Order: sequence, then C-alpha cells, then structure tokens
Amino acid sequence: MLASYIGICSQLKTIRNALCLYCTAATTTGPSVHAIHLLQLAVEVQSLRFVRRSHAVVWTLGLQHDTFCGTKLINAYSACGFPFEAHAVFHSMPRKNVFVWNCLISGYAKNRIFGEPLLLFSQMYREGMSDNYTFATVSKVAADIGSLETGKSIHCLITKTGFGHDTVILNSLVSVYCKCKKLRDAHDLFEEITHKTAGSWNVLISEYGERGDYLSSQKAYDLVKQMSDYGVKPDAFTVASLLPSCSIENAIHGRELHTFIIKHGLIYGSGSDLHVGSCLVHMYAKGHSINLARRVFDLLKYKNIISWTVMIAGYIENTIFEEALTLFRSMQEREGIIPNRVCLITVLPACAALANPVHGREIHAFAIRSDFIYDVALRNALIDMYCKCGSLKCARNIFDDDSCIKDVISWSSMIAGYGLHGKPEEAILLFYKMCESEVHPDYITSVAVLSACVRGGLVDKGVEIYNLLVTDYGIVPTVEICSCMVDILGRAGQLEDALDFIWTMPVNAGPSVWGALLNASFIHGNLKLQDLAYKSLLELEPENPSTYVSFSNSHACSGRWDIVAETRLQMKERGMRKVPGCSWISLNGKVHYFYVSDKSHPCSELIHAALDSLVLTMRRVYNLMDSEWIYQFFSFWHHICFNDILFDDSVQVLRVILRHEGSKN
Repeated sequence: MLASYIGICSQLKTIRNALCLYCTAATTTGPSVHAIHLLQLAVEVQSLRFVRRSHAVVWTLGLQHDTFCGTKLINAYSACGFPFEAHAVFHSMPRKNVFVWNCLISGYAKNRIFGEPLLLFSQMYREGMSDNYTFATVSKVAADIGSLETGKSIHCLITKTGFGHDTVILNSLVSVYCKCKKLRDAHDLFEEITHKTAGSWNVLISEYGERGDYLSSQKAYDLVKQMSDYGVKPDAFTVASLLPSCSIENAIHGRELHTFIIKHGLIYGSGSDLHVGSCLVHMYAKGHSINLARRVFDLLKYKNIISWTVMIAGYIENTIFEEALTLFRSMQEREGIIPNRVCLITVLPACAALANPVHGREIHAFAIRSDFIYDVALRNALIDMYCKCGSLKCARNIFDDDSCIKDVISWSSMIAGYGLHGKPEEAILLFYKMCESEVHPDYITSVAVLSACVRGGLVDKGVEIYNLLVTDYGIVPTVEICSCMVDILGRAGQLEDALDFIWTMPVNAGPSVWGALLNASFIHGNLKLQDLAYKSLLELEPENPSTYVSFSNSHACSGRWDIVAETRLQMKERGMRKVPGCSWISLNGKVHYFYVSDKSHPCSELIHAALDSLVLTMRRVYNLMDSEWIYQFFSFWHHICFNDILFDDSVQVLRVILRHEGSKN
C-alpha cells in the first residue's frame, strides 16, 4: 500500500508528500522496497536535495551496503549530474557486482565525463567482470570522444572475449567508426553483422542524416531502401534520424517523411513516439515554417519536456521571442510540466533578446530552488542573459561565485558583456585574469576582448592582445578576429595600416572585414578606400541590399548625389529592398517596437522631442556642431556605447515617456 502511494506521488512529482509518507512508515515490513521506490522518485524528478535525503534514509535503515539500493543511489546521483558523488557511493560498497560497475560507467558517460569510464572499464576488465553491456557502453564512450585508437582497442578486446557476434556491441562499434569518419571501415563491419536489426541500419542512417548536406541525405535514403529490401521495417528512430537532413532545399523529403509518420501512426496514433514528434517540430522550425511546426506540436497526443523545449527553441530560432516566453509559462501553468536544465538554457536567450531581466530573474530563482544552479551551461546562459539585459552586477555575482567551476564560455560571456556596455578596461582586466588562470582563451574569447578594444578605441592594447593570442596561445586568426583588428585600426584613423593588415592576414577577407573598412573610411572621409571596400563587398555579396544602402548613405553625406541616384537605381532594377531595422523595449509586461523611419507608435512625437533635447545636450557637452552626425551617432547608440550616462539617460527618457502615456490610457 505504501509503495503504491509513493508511486502515485512520483507521478504527481509531490516530493514532500512522498518523503513524509515514507518517514512515517519506514519501519513497516520490507523497508528496502519502500527505499527503492523513494530512490526511483529521486531519479525521476532529478533533485539533488531529494537524492541526499533519500540517501540519509538508506543509511538510517542500514541499507547502505545493499547492492540494489547502492545501484539505485549511483543512478540517482548520476541522473542529477553528480557522478563523482555516485563514485563515492560506489567506493562505500563492500560488494560490487557487474551491474554496479556498469551503472557507474554509464553514469559518467551520460554526464559526458569520458576519462573515468575508460579507467573503470580497465579495472573492471582486469577483475574479469565485464559483460556485453559493458562493452556496448565503453564503445559508445569511444564514439563520443571520437577516439579511433580507443575504439580499435575495444574492438580487439571484444573479439578476444568472444563477444564479436553480439549485434548490439557490433552496432556500437559501427558507431565508433562512423564518428571517427572511417565510413569504409564502418560499412565493412556492418556487412559482418549476421543478424542485422533496425538498430544496425539506424547507426549508418543517422550518421548520414546528421551531416545535413544533399549527398549525405541521398545516401541515407538509399540505406532506408536497402533496409526495406533486407526485410527490416523502418522504425521511429529511423524516421527521427532522417528528419535532420530535411532542410529548406530538401523540403520534399520532409513532407514524405511526415506522410510516412501519419500513415504508420508514429506520433498521432496509439503508437505515438515522442522523439519523432519532437524531431518533426524541429524540422519545420529549422525550415522557418514555424506555423506548421506549431500545428504539429498542437496535434501531438502526448507531450513531454523535450517536445515543449523543441517548440520553444523553434520560436527563439525564428526570433518570435514573446511567443516563446508565453509557451514556457503555459507549459508550467496549464500542463504542470516542470522545466529541466535544458529547457531553462533554451528559454534564457528569449529574455536576453527582449532585454527583459524580470523573466530572467524568475528563471534564476527557479534554478536555485531546483538545484540546477550548479550546472555550468545554465550559469553561462544566465551570465549572458544578464549582460545583454544590462545587469552587469548580477552577471558578475554569478561569475564570481567560487562554488562552481568556470569554463572558457563563462569568461568569454563576462568579457563580452563588459565590452558590449562600453567598459573596455574591465573587459581587458578580466581577460588578463583569465590568462593567469588555468583556462586558456579560444577564438570566441578573442573576438569578445578585441570587440571591447574596438568600442573603447584602444588601438595599442588591441594590437598587444592580438599578438598575445596568436603568439602565446596559438589562436589561428579567423575572419571575425581579423575584422575586429581592421575595425580597431580603421576607427583610430590608421586606414593604411588597416588595408595592409587585410592584404597580409592569413585568411581571405570576408564581408565583415571589408564592411569594417567601409565604415572606417566613411567616418574619416577616405573616398578612395570607400570605393575599394564597396567593390569588394559587391563581389562577395552582390545580392545583399545592406551594402548598397551603406554605400549610398556614405555618398549622400558627402553630397555626391549622382552616385546616390545610381546606387538606388541598381537596387530598384535588382528588386532589392533592405529590411528596416527594429529596436524594442519592454515595459510593464508590454513590448514596444520601433522601426526605422516609422512614426506609427502613439508616443512617436514625444520620443522625437526627447531625442531633439538629447541632441542639444550632446552638442552643448561635446561641442559637436554637426547635427547630422549627432543624429547618426544617436541612432547607433546600441552599437557604440560612447558614454554610459547618455546611454542610461536615453533609455530612461524613453521609459518615462512610455510610462506616462500608459498611465493616461
């Protein structure tokens, strides 16, 4: 009776009820059975606090040496993302059978910690306790790390120990060769499998499906045809493996798969498959058919946290941020589904894009209550969100918390945040502090710190950091890094040095590089370099309307109206139209949108009046007499944070206007 009630509590996720009920009746007959149910509940809800309480109950009942309870504890800690605590439980067990070993190895593998499983397997093999599940697990580890040498060593041991005819193990080995890009070896081993199952075919099909290009997609479909000819029916995993290859260019395959799914009842019928439904939603969202993705999502008979997360991610990918947050709330309020770490990480970019820290703080609080705050990826997402919302202090508080590790993404996000908000000195100081730590910068860090130098106009420091990155840390300059250097030199007026850098840089100059030179030559009035950069951009992106608009605006400011007319005529003849720029601000739960040259907002006149007042203030403070330049400067304040006070005041004025008008309505 007690076990049944705990099972019901598990389904309802009522942890407190289950724990209280257990504690009041833990002395009844068969306490180990009830402890197992309690641990199973801990695994399902993935709460570290609850796992620790369950662990205490196990110790209280003297079950800490019970093999089955120990296995459940190892599984529970691993499910919460704490495999090292699981390892401590493993060491405390006097008797370890093959299931205990396999549970710990699998826990490390699921948490993507790959060194420990291989060491444990080595020890386990020496004690003669390995089985087919062990070999299948370590083969998957070898595939995940892409180590061909490790995979071959495991292959030799499998042959030596007589497991060379086990289909599941051979499927794992085929996956190893696929992940190591040894497709010929993978096909040869695949042909050696005597009894091919759907899983055998799916390994190869998924490898080609994940590549996404047209040729690989065709090979995947050829394998499906061979699979059917062999007498093996494609299953839900086969379809899910094919769906990622259905891009916009290959949409017909997506519709064919959708038809196959409906015909065989893989998502709408009694045989509903959650994974297939999620993959189908993702396929339509990735192809920018967000309405079709939502229709598929709404028709799913069963939805789990993965289905909701995929739909939320689809909205964010298609820049429909408000709907993403609305769906996130509906998931909890209407369906009672509790977000996991992946869902929280997925939805945080929507808060950042809307510059709305209120929702971000709510997610932060939920992460603390749910013990998710120790997850590095989630902490990085929170740092990025707070930085983009302008709450640098909150971001730095998370970053400075020494209770959790900081990886290269943590450092890069914080450095980028300082650079974004016009604090280049803090960004550079943090970069040097990172160099002193054991975390080495990567190319993302390089772009972040060099962008900070761009915004701060720190030419010498930017050159110094660039040389440090290339010389001491072996960073291979990418197009993004090189464009930062061109921007640094160009904004400082060193246009010839910027051009020399372009000619000598180790990668081919892309649009971002020539775009940086075009902007710099426009600022400093160098018509010769303007023409050179413009022609180079046209060669690289002849159909990009932004290039024509930038070139036209630069000559309009110089009074060369004949070139302006010619450029506009070229755009008209090619049928080009630039998508107007859009900014937005969130206030009292409502998002206000502002487009370029759009005066449809009800507060438009008041906003322009405030803008005129700010321009006069800027002219008085900085003695800038060119009002046209001031207007251009102010329109790009979100790109060039020239002065923090003016930045804050402009946002504050806009908020005051909108709040005043909102109170009147």
